[in-house]
Amino acid sequence: MSGILVRAWRRYRDTPLFAKMTGGFVLGLIVALVFGQQAQVLSPIGDILLNLLQLVVIPIIMLTLIDAVNSTRSGSLVRVAFKTFAFYLMTTVAAVVISLALALLVNPGTGLQRPEKGTETPDPPSFIDQLVGIFPENIFQALADGKILALIFVSMIVGLTMAGMRRSSDSTISDFGTLLYKFVLAAKEMTFRILAGILQYAPFGIFALAASDIGSQGFDALAALGKLTGVVYAGLAAQILLVYIPLLAINRIPIGGFFRVAGEPMATAFTTQSSSGTIPVSLKATKNAGILQEVSGFVIPLGATINMDGAVIRLGASVVLAANIVGHDMSMLELGAIVLTATFVSIGTAGVPGAGLIGLTILLQQAGLPLETVALVAGVDVILGMGATMLNITGDLVGVHLIDKSEKKRVSREQRAASKPADGSSS
Repeated sequence: MSGILVRAWRRYRDTPLFAKMTGGFVLGLIVALVFGQQAQVLSPIGDILLNLLQLVVIPIIMLTLIDAVNSTRSGSLVRVAFKTFAFYLMTTVAAVVISLALALLVNPGTGLQRPEKGTETPDPPSFIDQLVGIFPENIFQALADGKILALIFVSMIVGLTMAGMRRSSDSTISDFGTLLYKFVLAAKEMTFRILAGILQYAPFGIFALAASDIGSQGFDALAALGKLTGVVYAGLAAQILLVYIPLLAINRIPIGGFFRVAGEPMATAFTTQSSSGTIPVSLKATKNAGILQEVSGFVIPLGATINMDGAVIRLGASVVLAANIVGHDMSMLELGAIVLTATFVSIGTAGVPGAGLIGLTILLQQAGLPLETVALVAGVDVILGMGATMLNITGDLVGVHLIDKSEKKRVSREQRAASKPADGSSS
C-alpha cells in the first residue's frame, strides 16, 4: 500500500504545475455549476492556499530585493528603476484607453437598473496617505499590515546599507556586511524551499477557490452583467494582442517562449486573484528562465504593487457602466480625467482580492457618478478580478523580459568595448 502511495505522490509531484492548477480550476468550475452555493463549504481549503502564499510573500519580497540590490552594479539600480516606471506608466495608460474605447462602443450599462442606496462602500485612501505610507514609522507594524510599498522601501535601504558595508575599506565592517549578506542568501534559499512545498498544495486550493467563489456568486449575476464581463475580457485580450505581444516582437523576444515562462504565474493569478500572492511564483518562473536577478528582484515585487493594467481595464469599463445607468454622456474632458485618475489610482492598489472595488469608488467619486454602482459590479467581482489579476501579472512579466534584455544588451556592449585595445587596433 505504501509503495502505491509513494508512486502516486511521485507522479503527482512530477506533473507540470500548470497542468495541475488547470485541472484543479476545471474541477472547481464543474463543482460550482453542479452545487452552486453549497460549494462554499470548500472555501476553507482555498483560504489555506491564500494564507500560505501570503505567508511567504513578505520574506520573499524583502530577501529578494536585498539580494538584488547587493547584486546590482553601481548605477544599475537607478537605470532599472527608470525603465520599470516608464514601462508601467506606458502600459497603464494604454490599458485604460483601450478599456474606455471598448466600453463606449458597447455601452455595457444600457438597460441595467441603478442599485438601491444604502450599500456600504470602502473608504478610499488618499494619494497623500499612500505617499506617506511608503515611509513607515514602525517596521514591525508595516510587516504585520503587509504594506508592500513600505517594505520595498525598507528592503532597498537595508540592501544599499549592506552593500556599502561589504565594500567598506574597514575590514571589520566589510566582514559584518558579508556575514549579513550570507544570512540573507541562506534565508532566501530556505524561503524558496518552503514555497516549493506550498506549490504542491496549490492545485487543491485552486480547486476550492474556483468552486466556492464562482458557486457563491451565482450565474444569474454573470448573465445580468454579461456585457460588462465581455467588455473587460475583450479589453484584457486587446492589451495582450495590441500592447504586450508587439512590445515582445519588437524586442525580438520569442512569443511562445514568453508564454511558457508566464503560464504558471498567469494561472496562479487567475485563480487566486492575488497579485502579491503570485509574487513567489513569478520570481520562481523568471529565475528558471534565466532572467537577471537584479531585474526580477526589483521589477516583480514593485509591479505587483503599482502595475495594475488589468485593474484599470476593469475600472474604465465599470465607470462607463455607471454613466450608462444614469444616462450620462461623458465628455472628452471627463474621459481624459478618468484616464489620468485611473492611472494614479492603480499605483498603490493592494494586489489582493476585492481591492478593485476601492479603486472604483475613487473613480466614481471623481466622475460624480453613483457610488451604488460598486454594489452592482461587486456581483461579478470574482469573475472580473480573475482576468484582471492575470493581466496584471502578465504585464509584470512582459516588463521583466524587456528590461532584462535591455540590461543584457548593455552589459554585452560594455564587455565588447572593454575587450577592444585602447588604441583601437585589432589583435
